[in-house]
Amino acid sequence: MDAAPTGSLVLPPSRRIKQGRDFARARAQGRRLVQGCLIMNWLVLPPGSTSRVGVITTRRLGNAPARSRARRLMREAFRARQHCLAQPADVVLVARSSIVGRAFREV
Repeated sequence: MDAAPTGSLVLPPSRRIKQGRDFARARAQGRRLVQGCLIMNWLVLPPGSTSRVGVITTRRLGNAPARSRARRLMREAFRARQHCLAQPADVVLVARSSIVGRAFREV
């Protein structure tokens, strides 16, 4: 087995964006990047804050299991790479239809 991971294995609820106004603020005031199967919107937070993630999946992706898998993949991608962020930020990830059927390393 590989060495023990240095970070937490879970993304606690406090690290998730849940309020609609927080999603809207990140999308309206933040920056945007379209890359592959994701659209990423982010809003830089003041130093000392904690980064949070919110995910958006639409019915265009497919049935409920397909949307749930897309959400899990996006949250895991954020959890695994959150330490790479230069500054704390609210990150909103929007799944594009090309995410369906992709493996984690492709996301």
